[in-house]
Amino acid sequence: MRQSGSLARRVVDIKAPARQRNEPGCRERNRELELRLAALQTENARLHAALFEAARVHHRLCAPRLVRHGDFEIASEIFAVHSLPGDFFIINVDKASGSMILALGDICGKGVAAAMWATYLVGLVGALAAASTDPQAIVAGVNREVCRMSWVAPLATLFVARLDPATGGLDYCNAGHPPSLIMRADGQLEALSEGGTLLGVVTETSFDEGHLEMRAGDLLLAYSDGIVESCNGADEEFGYERLGAQLRNARTGSAEAVLFSVLGAVQDFAAPLPLMDDTSLVVVRRH
Repeated sequence: MRQSGSLARRVVDIKAPARQRNEPGCRERNRELELRLAALQTENARLHAALFEAARVHHRLCAPRLVRHGDFEIASEIFAVHSLPGDFFIINVDKASGSMILALGDICGKGVAAAMWATYLVGLVGALAAASTDPQAIVAGVNREVCRMSWVAPLATLFVARLDPATGGLDYCNAGHPPSLIMRADGQLEALSEGGTLLGVVTETSFDEGHLEMRAGDLLLAYSDGIVESCNGADEEFGYERLGAQLRNARTGSAEAVLFSVLGAVQDFAAPLPLMDDTSLVVVRRH
């Protein structure tokens, strides 16, 4: 009989909270929590919509995935670790000479703040390119402006090149960016390292300019450090050697085919780990 009474008391205790939930005070608290949850869900939806629109703006500011100009084909892609990338790639065509200005930049940092600065640098590069098509002058000008705002602006890297579609001549300047690669039609690999330090360090620093010629069948590969620094489960980086080998294996394909071949190799290498940094890749082929 004592055991039966004990069980009855337990049943009563268990059911008590359910009865309490129906009390007026509890119903009011539940209603208040439901209203707060609904407000949070609405605000979350607004935030996602704003980030989506910001990503669309970034996409429109950057070059299309595939561009053809004369004998040249340019394919590019940018992947963001978070909602918005701090990388950018733009193409400006000089109407007077027909030359193309290619600029690939990487803001130190990730997310919304980096994306905001990327937008600023896109406009700055465009304005300087309208005044001069000299890559060295463009990079030096961007560096001066970033240094002028050093109290708030992050460090950044930048690769700027001027490509003459008529001759295949390529002038470039590399400000702290990973060296772009030229894969010749015969499989020879060259690194483009002429330039200087990353942006925002020293106002009046000097930048060097490199010169080369892209011949028929040559490939130019420009990329952000997120490509070579992608790590696998053993904490090994994808690295320059793997990048060069993948480029050599894929060099006979179109610019777009080479782009997806390299991106696929990086993602397969890092899998199942997610990419830890924004990744950008640009492939230029001369047919």
